[in-house]
Amino acid sequence: MPFTPEIQRELVIISSVHNYNLNPQTSTYSVEAQVFTGLYEGLFSYNPYTLEPECAIADSFKISRNKLTWTISLKQNAKFSNGDKITAQTVKDSWISLLNPSQNAPFASLFDCVKGAEDYRTGKSKDESQIGLTVKDNYTIIIKLNTPTEHLSKILCHHAFSIINPKENVFSGAFCLSEYNNDHIILTKNQNYWDANNVALPSIRINLSDNSEENTYLFNTGKADWITDYVDITKVYNTSSINYTSLFSTDYIFFKSDKAPFNNPDIRNALLYAIPAEKIRADRLLKATTLVLQLRGYPEIFGVPDEDIEAAQSLLENAGYDGKENKLKITICFTDDEPAKNRAQILQEAWQKIGVETDIIYKTGREYLDAVNTENADLFNYIWIGDFADPLAFLELFRSSSSLNVTGWKNQKYDTLLEEAAKIADTAKRYEKLAEAEQLLLDSGTIYPISRTISVNVVDFDIVSGWFDNALDIHPLKYLKIIKPGPRPNVVKLFEL
Repeated sequence: MPFTPEIQRELVIISSVHNYNLNPQTSTYSVEAQVFTGLYEGLFSYNPYTLEPECAIADSFKISRNKLTWTISLKQNAKFSNGDKITAQTVKDSWISLLNPSQNAPFASLFDCVKGAEDYRTGKSKDESQIGLTVKDNYTIIIKLNTPTEHLSKILCHHAFSIINPKENVFSGAFCLSEYNNDHIILTKNQNYWDANNVALPSIRINLSDNSEENTYLFNTGKADWITDYVDITKVYNTSSINYTSLFSTDYIFFKSDKAPFNNPDIRNALLYAIPAEKIRADRLLKATTLVLQLRGYPEIFGVPDEDIEAAQSLLENAGYDGKENKLKITICFTDDEPAKNRAQILQEAWQKIGVETDIIYKTGREYLDAVNTENADLFNYIWIGDFADPLAFLELFRSSSSLNVTGWKNQKYDTLLEEAAKIADTAKRYEKLAEAEQLLLDSGTIYPISRTISVNVVDFDIVSGWFDNALDIHPLKYLKIIKPGPRPNVVKLFEL
């Protein structure tokens, strides 16, 4: 990746205010995932343009004929930022740490495809030797799988599977963490990184701000190169800097389905039938009635139903709720932004018409993810961005034993369909089985998809190269570089007005 060394300087990014969890094994927010592309690296990483997995710390790999064994060779020049060598034992130790039940790592269940991983992760086994991870030599690790997992390299791109060092403030990625406070994060180039010669930027400054007006002003006056959030696009002078991308994501509401009365699918479906579909999606550009996006070759399925008040009332009455003497009560917990408040009010009004009492709890964006696990509410809202381009990136959230399952919904038939799909090598037939599982989930009334989401980034493409739009909104920091020194076009434009 050629670059001009003498014009490289600190890249300035503006991102939203957030209490960053900089542990890649326990982090769940997309803003944190972006930072991890600089601080940590796994055996594979995303191509910045195609998002296809490429060897990172891995040098090469072989898959056995039955597709149950992956033998991965590591780069022998891979080191941590403190100079420690990255070996096959380092890789195994990192993954064992991820699977440790005490970590309660949200993405650990993605590794359930590995022999013995689920038993160890759930505490059924404490014997590490039973996990299908074998150190063949210093630079070769062997992975034994339960079933063929063609997307394993995509899973290993995820930051949860990064190679970590137990020592503090030691990193495996192209950058090191130099500063972090409430105002900013500063990353500096890791001189011990295996590919340091191809990393252009000496440092990256991430300013944390939710002030759209100020953020836009800083961009227009050349004091920021990239804004990831909170920007007034109507006031960006260099409009070619504005980038919209449809994400591999779904915005949906879901029930906590592990306690009465919402463990009853008829009650869940009654409430979903009462939702005015057009109204609740009215402000959404890309409306959705299914969980999984229409990937090439993925069968079309029936989405969640349209509004049907008679069906809603009938299901409630059959469950013993007459809307008068015996009213159903539900508590919603949403974020406190205006779109979420509007959505909550639509639901409250719709359910009032069928005799349902609705209480609403609002949480700030910073509090919300914790509230999903701690708040005593019945209905929540999620925007989920798939971590790899496969239906399983969404369907894994509802597998009974998944560490990502926050709904409490468990269904043996659903689990069986996922297991059967995992054994199918033919992609089209595998997709058919996964679509059957999705249909079962939608029919259960556990979730109600609303829309696909769109990211908005403002990037000075006249100055910055190596940034490409993609469906995960992940932009590996190691590829960014400065391509033009001196005054910026957007600054000149401002002064000409």
